[in-house]
Amino acid sequence: MMAVGSSVATADGTEINEWRLILVLVLATAIGPFSMQVFLPALPAIQGSYGVAAATAQLAFSLSAFAMAVATLFYGPISDRVGRRRALLAGIIIFIAGSLVCAFATSIAWLIIGRIVQAAGGVAGMVLGRAVVRDVYDRERSASAIAYITMAMVVAPMLAPAIGGVLTDLIGWKAVFLLGGGLGVLVLLTVHTSLPETLVPANRPTTVAGMLGDFVRLLREPAFVGFAVQGGFSMAVFFSFLAAAPYVMIIVLERPPSEYGLMFILVSASFMAGNFLAARVSRRIGIERMIVLGSIGTVVGAALILVLVPAVYATPWALFVPMMLVAFAQGTSIPNSLAAVISINPEIAGAASGLAGFIQMGTAAIAAQTIGSIQNGTPWPMAIGMAVCAALMLVFALFATHFARRDKQAT
Repeated sequence: MMAVGSSVATADGTEINEWRLILVLVLATAIGPFSMQVFLPALPAIQGSYGVAAATAQLAFSLSAFAMAVATLFYGPISDRVGRRRALLAGIIIFIAGSLVCAFATSIAWLIIGRIVQAAGGVAGMVLGRAVVRDVYDRERSASAIAYITMAMVVAPMLAPAIGGVLTDLIGWKAVFLLGGGLGVLVLLTVHTSLPETLVPANRPTTVAGMLGDFVRLLREPAFVGFAVQGGFSMAVFFSFLAAAPYVMIIVLERPPSEYGLMFILVSASFMAGNFLAARVSRRIGIERMIVLGSIGTVVGAALILVLVPAVYATPWALFVPMMLVAFAQGTSIPNSLAAVISINPEIAGAASGLAGFIQMGTAAIAAQTIGSIQNGTPWPMAIGMAVCAALMLVFALFATHFARRDKQAT
C-alpha cells in the first residue's frame, strides 16, 4: 500500500510523490473510456442532424472501438523506444485533434473519422499508464497501483452517459466533443508539467519490424499468453453482460431504461470495491493467487446467473446481485492480471501492455458482438455466454500461474 508523502524515483532521477503520479495517470487513463461513453446519448441527435440511418451513425462507435484495439498495439512499443512521456503527450494531442474534428464535422463521414482519431489518441493513457507503473514499481507493488488506476476506467464510463445526455439536451451534441477537447487540453497540460520520464528509452529504431519482434518474443512466453488471454475472457464476461443486459431489462422484462442505469451503478461500485481490495492486499497475498481467486469468484457469480435465469422474470435483482459478485471478483483479478502481463519482460513492458490490451479488447469485442447477435427474447444467451467466458477465464488463469511459477523456480 502506498504511503502518503512517499516518493518514487524516475528514469531521469526526478523524485515524484506516489499519489501525485497516480493522479496524473488516472486522468490520462480516464479520458479514453470517458470519450467513448460520453457521446453515446448524443447518437440519436447526431443521426437526426445528418439525416442518416441508425446503422450509419453507429459506425462512430463501432469503428472507434476497433481503432482503440489497433492503436494499443503501437503505443507500447513506440514508448519503449522514445519514452513514455513523449508517447503519451503525442497520444493526447491526437485525442484533442480528433475531438475538434468531431465538433466541427460537416458530414457524418468526417464525424466518424474524427471519432476514430479521438479514440486512437485516447487509448494512449490506458496503455502507457500501466507501462509507467511498471517502470517505477516492482511486480507486486505495481498491482496495487494499477488497481487505483483501473478505478478511473469504471468511474469515467459510469458518469459519462449522464454528462453527455445533459449537454446534448441543454446545448447540443457538438458540446460533447468540445468538452472532450477541453478535457484533453487539461490532461495535456497536467502530463506536461507533472509527469517526468520514467524510462530510459532503448537505443533501437522505431520500426514495424522491431515492434513485431517484441510481440513475437512475448508470444513465445506461455505465461504472457495465459495472463493476456485470461484478461481477455475476464473482459469478455463483462462485455457479454453489457451487450445483452439492456436488451434483457428493457425489451424482455419491459423495465424502464432509468432502472437499468441505476442498477448498473451498483455493478460499477462493486467493481471499484474489488479494485480497492486488490490495491490493499495484492502485495501481501500475491499476484497469481489473486488472479486465481478472482477467476473462481467470477465463475461462481456467472454460475449463479445461469441458475437464476428463471427468477429474472420475477425480479431483475436475480441478475444484478450475482453480477455484483462477478464485478467484485473481476475487480480483484484484473489489476493483478495487468500487472502480470507487463512483468513478464520488463524491458519491453510497453509492448506487453499494448499487445495484451489488443488481445483483451479483441476478445471482449468478439464476445459482445456474438452475444448481441444471438438474442432470442430470453436471458439465456447472455447467461450461457457469461458462464462460458468465465470458465475459460479460470482455465487460462490456472495455465498462466502454472508457467509463471515454473519460470520463477527456473530463475
